[in-house]
Amino acid sequence: MIIQTDRTAPVAAGLGFAVRRYLSDFLLAAANLRAQKTRTFLTALGIVFGVGSVIGMLSIGEGAKEESLRFIEQLGVRNLLIESRPATSREELQQRRRSSPGLTERDVRIIRANIESLEMLSPRRILHPAKVLPKPAKDVPELYGVEPSYAAIHHLVPLEGRFFNEAEHARGAAVCVLGETAKVSLLGYEPAAGKHVKVNDAWLEVVGVLGERVSQQGANNGAGSQDANNVIYAPFNTFQYRFWDSSSFMKDELDGIDLRLKPDADSVEAAKVVRAILNSTHHNVQDFSVTIPAALLAQQQHTQTIFTYVMVAIAAISLLVGGIGIMNIVLATVLERTREIGVRRATGARRSDIVRQFLVESVLISVAGGVLGIACGYALSYSIAVVAEWKTIVTIPSVAIAFGVSLAVGMIFGIYPAMKAARINPIDALRYE
Repeated sequence: MIIQTDRTAPVAAGLGFAVRRYLSDFLLAAANLRAQKTRTFLTALGIVFGVGSVIGMLSIGEGAKEESLRFIEQLGVRNLLIESRPATSREELQQRRRSSPGLTERDVRIIRANIESLEMLSPRRILHPAKVLPKPAKDVPELYGVEPSYAAIHHLVPLEGRFFNEAEHARGAAVCVLGETAKVSLLGYEPAAGKHVKVNDAWLEVVGVLGERVSQQGANNGAGSQDANNVIYAPFNTFQYRFWDSSSFMKDELDGIDLRLKPDADSVEAAKVVRAILNSTHHNVQDFSVTIPAALLAQQQHTQTIFTYVMVAIAAISLLVGGIGIMNIVLATVLERTREIGVRRATGARRSDIVRQFLVESVLISVAGGVLGIACGYALSYSIAVVAEWKTIVTIPSVAIAFGVSLAVGMIFGIYPAMKAARINPIDALRYE
């Protein structure tokens, strides 16, 4: 007769004993901390502010990153943006014109003929109207003269109506497309398609309204305006035939040229070719600039990573201070409970039991502080978004990192006091008053 033994029984018994032991340590630690509520709370405040600061700083960095990436991607990672550099004085303009005609439609024709990787192109002219009707509620919108391909180059998506087409561009039709801010400022919140706006002396029929675009203060968005939504787009030929810019004598024929390259094109190499062509036609006069959004994207990502690391490092100082506070309070607790430690050692407790007892207490403080810190981080992020009008994004990884670091701080700074408590001589501890 063969008797089978259950080999899993000792394992289960050992696991049950470990669970009961750690549960007992947890309950004992919670009772000790609850007995000193005020001191425990003040000790945890360092962790609370540290975790809250880390989450808040990461949310600022994540919000800035998303806005910057959206802005750069809006420019188009396959695009090249050529911008005219206006002269600052009449003397500078005269000096330039001796060698360079400035940015002109001739440059457009030469680029079209010589850039093999070119997919589409649009010249661009900009006018600040003297008057617009209906009278805008805020700033007067800018008028841009562009070709229909401009919408595809810059991913302009109409929320209402459509963008003007090639036929309307070819015949110089009196039509326009409004940016979101321009539409609300001129025509309110009612549907705008089919209505008319008057720009200087020309009436234009609204055929479409664009969705919101990302604007970036002080950045060059390839359109020369800080608010990319306060814009009226008209066909390039319409702009040429119906509008005259009184300040055009101080400007080039074109304000810019926007290019979109084929999917397999190297934007950096294409930019070199474009610069070489313009340097040749402008006789090396630097009256233009070529922006590569793909290069801006890579640079922005690198800069944002450094920015995030620096902010987190600064915020982590609060966690370090909180850890020192935990070490300090646990050391004081060890001194106060020396006799208790002696009694426990005399009744059979091992050094590992003493270490575990005080380590659990320090971890509980950091866990409680971490949980409150997460709430503090969300509140801080929301406050920054409301008060500073800066977009903030709290992500799950940022919360996990902050909480994980607070837990590690509790363990690391709790080890030394726990080890010191375990090394106390039981006989000396029993004599301690």
